[in-house]
Amino acid sequence: MNLDEAFSLIKLTEQRMNELYGKSVFDEWAIVARADDKFLLVRYLGPRRDSFQKSYAEDTQELRQRHREGRYGIGDYEFARHGHGTKTEAFVIIGDGMFLLCNNTSKTMAEIAADPLWLGAQVPFVELCEKFCGNPVVYP
Repeated sequence: MNLDEAFSLIKLTEQRMNELYGKSVFDEWAIVARADDKFLLVRYLGPRRDSFQKSYAEDTQELRQRHREGRYGIGDYEFARHGHGTKTEAFVIIGDGMFLLCNNTSKTMAEIAADPLWLGAQVPFVELCEKFCGNPVVYP
């Protein structure tokens, strides 16, 4: 799939998750591409567009470490349970060298998951991951 298709799916998923959760699950969604050892912000939806790239290295440190230590394929995801504020809560592999980063800038993943409504809100998230698995993002 192309970036426009991916971003449309992400926005629909955000809406569905928020409806099921009763409030915002992730208020920040970013597509980043890895080229060599650098990351490029490709698309962004959230409250801190200007500062996202400036704090990228620090905000994604825990998840980048997990990615380096694990074996992840397209459609796979990982959560950071205790990232607070701008620390990124989740990543999804959406294509070759392509990542979707998800964050709640006011709650940790542990706080989000403590709400029983999180169980239902996970369904659209997992469906999104499955869509990427079957149709990865292709970025020029």
